[in-house]
Amino acid sequence: MAIRGPLSFHLWISVSLMLLMYGDCFYLPGVAPEDFKKGNLLKVKVNKLTSTKTQLPYSYYSLPYCRPPTIIDSAENLGEVLRGDRIENSPYVFRMQEPQMCNIVCPQTLDAKTAKEFKEKINDEYRVNMILDNLPLVVPIKRGGQESPILYQHGFQVGLKGQYAGSKEEKHFIYNHLAFTVKFHKDAQAETARIVGFEVKPFSIKHEYEGDWDKNTRLTTCNPHAKRTVTNSETPQEVDDKKEIIFTYDVDFEESDVKWASRWDTYLLMADDQIHWFSIVNSLMIVLFLSGMVAMIMLRTLYRDISKYNQLETQEEAQEETGWKLVHGDVFRPPTNSDLLCVYVGTGVQFLGMILVTMIFAVLGFLSPSNRGSLMTALLLLWVFMGLFAGYSSARLYKMFKGTEWKKIALKTAFIFPAIVFAIFFVLNALIWGEKSSGAVPFGTMFALVFLWFGISVPLVFVGSYVGFKKPTIEDPVKTNKIPRQIPEQAWYMNPIFSILIGGILPFGAVFIELFFILTSIWLHQFYYIFGFLFIVFLILIVTCAEITIVLCYFQLCSEDYLWWWRSYLTSGSSALYLFLYASFYFFTKLEITKPVSGILYFGYMLIASYAFFVLTGTIGFYACFWFTRLIYSSVKID
Repeated sequence: MAIRGPLSFHLWISVSLMLLMYGDCFYLPGVAPEDFKKGNLLKVKVNKLTSTKTQLPYSYYSLPYCRPPTIIDSAENLGEVLRGDRIENSPYVFRMQEPQMCNIVCPQTLDAKTAKEFKEKINDEYRVNMILDNLPLVVPIKRGGQESPILYQHGFQVGLKGQYAGSKEEKHFIYNHLAFTVKFHKDAQAETARIVGFEVKPFSIKHEYEGDWDKNTRLTTCNPHAKRTVTNSETPQEVDDKKEIIFTYDVDFEESDVKWASRWDTYLLMADDQIHWFSIVNSLMIVLFLSGMVAMIMLRTLYRDISKYNQLETQEEAQEETGWKLVHGDVFRPPTNSDLLCVYVGTGVQFLGMILVTMIFAVLGFLSPSNRGSLMTALLLLWVFMGLFAGYSSARLYKMFKGTEWKKIALKTAFIFPAIVFAIFFVLNALIWGEKSSGAVPFGTMFALVFLWFGISVPLVFVGSYVGFKKPTIEDPVKTNKIPRQIPEQAWYMNPIFSILIGGILPFGAVFIELFFILTSIWLHQFYYIFGFLFIVFLILIVTCAEITIVLCYFQLCSEDYLWWWRSYLTSGSSALYLFLYASFYFFTKLEITKPVSGILYFGYMLIASYAFFVLTGTIGFYACFWFTRLIYSSVKID
């Protein structure tokens, strides 16, 4: 028995809220828990150096830090490589529950070149990222009073700039002493422990020792036997030519009540969930307003119009018709550039499928941040497999427009959008490569991407097109006249450009608060883990795009303008223009990017994102209007 009416609506709301509530509470982690006994070896790995000022990641060993005897690369998944992650082993050696003090990693004497490299990274505020048992290294920061929660920053800074007392000359200092804290949760029965936290407090200290340096040299500035430990940076280590830097570290182990399953909670602490609720309420207001308008059109106007049209009997009355029924002979006339419209609609379906499935997986916790790179990998693979639906929907539409060459439309669907995106991506990648950044996609990965496109996506688009073209043609509810009707002069507010630009405001308004958090997570390197909210906002976006297009499409048909095909796509698709403008506003107000290359990267990637958003929202609007026109014209008796 099908559930109808209010009951199904309440059920839908309940399920959505349950997903929202529990979507944040559990996840399927990227790795199984690992148990450590006292004295077990703990492997600390190093990841990329990152900066929000340049957006260019570098591998850890691009700076002259201490190296292990052999550097071993960890296997990275596709998403990690595309993010610029370079995970390698490190010279830091810990043993479970065995604290260490003043361990010397190595001494390094800088020359002019290495000193310059360190200074550049300090100027650009680069941070060092490390990993222990799949947990990223964080620096705890206390804000305000005792009650306020501790905030965590990812990674520690390479160094800092400052002046000596009484001097105005700015110097560069390096953080060369790291005080690590490993938090663990003990299993009382098994005598084992699991790691639940990895924190560091970095210090800059000019280490001193007596005599010449050898293996057994003891530092006078940090000596566990003399109970001398590093607790501040009062005598910092300067970065300059011919300076000797001694890298040291402490390790402390701290028992914690946090269980392994909730060890990521501190990283994903969401202090601003009220803003997200406000965003959803704000978006729902827009939806209610639009739903009211659509309902009014459907019930009042259409019901009245259809009943009036169906009662018309005499020829004189028929000639006096006004409004949308007048254009019934032209409303399903194929548009200009109908091939291109089919391609873009197909690509939009591909996007819609990819995002919907990704969102569902993310809400259920499959794509948690503990599974590094999983979100990017999932998006790419789903995009490739959704090519089947892209081919199918573009071929169905193409056949409706009386097209005969389905292979041609399949080829265009498989290539137009990906080729444009790949061209932009290739140029941006060349720029990153020119900067010698680890963010540059290696040749092997580039080959893998091309293989996914040509080897899987293109054949699937062809299969989808073949199936779609074999289906019977979608019949128009009314016949199309041979001679096109002349469109009367339109009022200024029905001007295509004006109504298209107006149409994009509301869909953008429904998502822009959530957009702020997404941009922050991407460009300010914070975790984004509120997929429950995002999923609801995405559903609201779909409804908003559909409703605004139906409303504006109805007004357009009432003013006897039947060229709705492209207009319906562009009406909701124009929200992408506002997305790009907002991204520009965000760049100038929130980011401190100064390098031209980093600026080009930002706008290049945001251009790709806006283009994708245009295809997605445009397709939603188009299908809504397509359904609406077929519905109203099939309800009217036409002689």
